Amino acid sequence: MVKIIIQPVISSWRCVIKTATSESTLRLLRRLLFLLLLVPIVIFAGTGPFLSRASGPGTAVLLNIMGPIGPAVSDYVQRGIKKAEEEHAALIILQMDTPGGFDHSMRDIIKNILASPVPVVSYVAPGGSRAASAGTYILYASHVAAMAPTTNLGAATPVQVGRLPGKPEKEPDAPEKEAGQEEKKEKPVPADTLERKMVNDAVAYIKALANRHGRNAQWAEQAVREAVSLTAEEALAINVIDLVAAGHADLLLQLDGREVIMETGRLTLAAKGLVIEPFEPDWRTKILTVITDPNVAYILMLLGIYGLIYEIANPGFILPGIVGTICLLLALYTFQILPINYAGLALIVLGISFLIAETFVPSFGALGVGGVLAFVVGSIILMDEEGMRISLFLIGSTALVSAGFFLWVMSRLYTMRKKKVVTGAEEMIGITGEAMEDFTEQGRVWVHGESWQARSTAPVIKGQKIQVTAKDGLLLKVKILQEDAS
Repeated sequence: MVKIIIQPVISSWRCVIKTATSESTLRLLRRLLFLLLLVPIVIFAGTGPFLSRASGPGTAVLLNIMGPIGPAVSDYVQRGIKKAEEEHAALIILQMDTPGGFDHSMRDIIKNILASPVPVVSYVAPGGSRAASAGTYILYASHVAAMAPTTNLGAATPVQVGRLPGKPEKEPDAPEKEAGQEEKKEKPVPADTLERKMVNDAVAYIKALANRHGRNAQWAEQAVREAVSLTAEEALAINVIDLVAAGHADLLLQLDGREVIMETGRLTLAAKGLVIEPFEPDWRTKILTVITDPNVAYILMLLGIYGLIYEIANPGFILPGIVGTICLLLALYTFQILPINYAGLALIVLGISFLIAETFVPSFGALGVGGVLAFVVGSIILMDEEGMRISLFLIGSTALVSAGFFLWVMSRLYTMRKKKVVTGAEEMIGITGEAMEDFTEQGRVWVHGESWQARSTAPVIKGQKIQVTAKDGLLLKVKILQEDAS
């Protein structure tokens, strides 16, 4: 085919070259001919990979969301969609089993799904999985919503991140009006205005997603306001999802020929014979997943605090300070995206402060006991959202270690207080010696292997046993031992 295209061009250019008279014109014509010959070669070389790709079976990129939805999952989904676009995949299967997650991560995922040029099929699988809370929103945002048998979705009520305890969940009943009291036209501002705003915003968001793909918007509102849930079969019956599939093969079979709504218009899926290509998380996603785990974040916080305390107490070691600073910064980064309770964080810091203060302030254990209690309570309420709770075993272990450290310090301090003084002026008090000469008020005595000036209120005879009662500079105050005086 290339020869058919090039041959007439070469013949026509030969005629032109014969009529050219100048050498410079011939040189220019040769260059133009060379460039003209390169054009079809480049065109056919560039289309070669596409032709070979089109001749083979299409692919479906498989993304797996297992566990809570956070920044790591959002980054993973974004890169998976980009990979599917670059490889010209026929569709993306977003397989989910999640208890929910963070609002901002969920919205990032939904934005990427809506803007994806490749159809995204959200698939709650395998059996026993769920798409709760944020997973329900993602299911509604997808071009096709599918579930495996014995799975469920729903409970999409948003939860405020970082709220303080004691906040009423329901608006308190209005007090009864007294007789003669005029009725006010303005309604009282509810105590949970912020929560109402969050719920209303979430309702509008999920209803917009439902209307985009023609799904049940009424139930979507109930899932947000009343936290209701559905099984896969129930969801299919009321048009919450598009299909129920028992495995990937069944899913592709049901997807074939289905029409979906894309940004550019309607598209008919050709899913028959697609090869499923899993997209595995890379090292960045794995690191983000690890440090955003609540248990890991909790350990990082404790390592950071104890590392800095050790460095401050023992300046010059450097390593504990470096490790502590890195761990504390990682913990702070994690806490800004995790649903932490600030009262719990304050109790943990207060408890550790009490434990440190116990080593300096003689409180007879009051600060230590209070510190351990504050530490345990703060750890329990630090993260209290489903899928984001700290392990009670981890809390108990760290509390026992902290309490053990506190008891060890207390026992050391008690032993040191009871131990006899072996240095300083107090060391000499109670030590016995011998008079080196006769003296009435002041003379020399032999104490602790040394000769000392001593003062006594009673006459002392050479060789008598004496005992030191006090020390004033280099002068000892002594008394005659009772048995020696008799």
